[in-house]
Amino acid sequence: MLESLLGFAALLILIFGRVPLAVSMGVVGVVGFALVQTYGFGNPRGWDAAFSMISQVAFDTGLAYGLSVVPLFILMGNLITEAGISAQLYRASNAFLGHLKGGLALATVVSCGAFSAVCGSSMATAATMSKVAMPSMRKYNYCDGLATGSIAAGGTLGILIPPSVILVVYGLITESNIGHLFIAGLIPGVIGIILYMVAVSVTVALKPELGPAGVKSTWAERLVAFKDVWTIVLLFVVVMGGIYAGFFTPTEAAGIGASGAFFLALLRRKLTWRGLINSLVGAVRTTSMLFFLVIGAEMFSNFINIAGMPDALRDLVMGADVSPAMVIVGILGVYLLLGCVLESMTMILLTVPVFYPLVQALGFDLVWFGIVVVVVTEISLITPPVGMNVFVLRTVLPDVPLKTIFKGVTPFWLADIVRLILIVSIPALSLYLPRMIG
Repeated sequence: MLESLLGFAALLILIFGRVPLAVSMGVVGVVGFALVQTYGFGNPRGWDAAFSMISQVAFDTGLAYGLSVVPLFILMGNLITEAGISAQLYRASNAFLGHLKGGLALATVVSCGAFSAVCGSSMATAATMSKVAMPSMRKYNYCDGLATGSIAAGGTLGILIPPSVILVVYGLITESNIGHLFIAGLIPGVIGIILYMVAVSVTVALKPELGPAGVKSTWAERLVAFKDVWTIVLLFVVVMGGIYAGFFTPTEAAGIGASGAFFLALLRRKLTWRGLINSLVGAVRTTSMLFFLVIGAEMFSNFINIAGMPDALRDLVMGADVSPAMVIVGILGVYLLLGCVLESMTMILLTVPVFYPLVQALGFDLVWFGIVVVVVTEISLITPPVGMNVFVLRTVLPDVPLKTIFKGVTPFWLADIVRLILIVSIPALSLYLPRMIG
């Protein structure tokens, strides 16, 4: 246990010293593994075992079938972005909601949710939708806080509404069914959209000047706007419906999604050779980064496992007179605190290997816990001082102060807390659909 705590301390020092996360986890994992092997178990060949672990983990991760969905879903999101779908999703949402008070912010939330269903990245969703939604909201004199808050919060849906790269990584760490995780994220994702819309409505009800009503569209204009996005709705239904119905695996669904996005971009005559190359190169870069992170996390996980931290933590909790519900509350408290200083992927890779054996031993469903972890991680994306979505918007919109954006996300942060309480209190919200498919 002591060795694990020292390892976590060393890891945090390296992270705050601006050492890349993958390198930090790999170095601490290898050195810690070697020292525990050498001194903890009396094996003088601890360094040989540690160096052997490097090659074995890298080899196994590179051949992991479950990770093959990552580049395909990333490529699908890149191609959808090249096809200009984000602007059309926003126009369709605006056609139905824009005439309401705060309607443009409502349309932003809905279009972010729809774009998340084919993107899988929170930061990409926030960056893309800011370029589409912000000009319209400024045209109608929306408060910058409400405008940027709706974009930043809507972007967080990218890591929950399937396909989600973080759910894939969680599934690999815990050996959970990735298809079940994808399906489990649907209802909590829809609840998130509804609660964000409630947050917008309450905000403009208290201060109507923050979100003036826009121009009301005719039904003919609404039908034209919907006509522009029905293909992307069909693509989502095919990908997720195929997994739900058992027609194909998540990896096969990712391949179909990427192929569908490619032909969709071609049919819309939006895809150029330059755009195709940028999409492919972007997918390769993001996938490489994620693979390095997973390799580093596996080595760090091996270290804390051999040092006995998960077992010691489980024994400590089992020996104490603490209810399982209070343990979950404590874990969520840790996540909320870490969310103030760490970004989402870092939190997942550092904490899940430690917590999931304990959660499993207490009798909780790991699919449910995965959704809970992703929801609480979503909160970290808009939590000061390190809200990654907020900093993405600050980069895209340099004229908007960070203070304004953080103030704007406050109602959405409160909505996320309500959603987290609902999902923790009512596990069926996450588990109903997975149990339906077996």
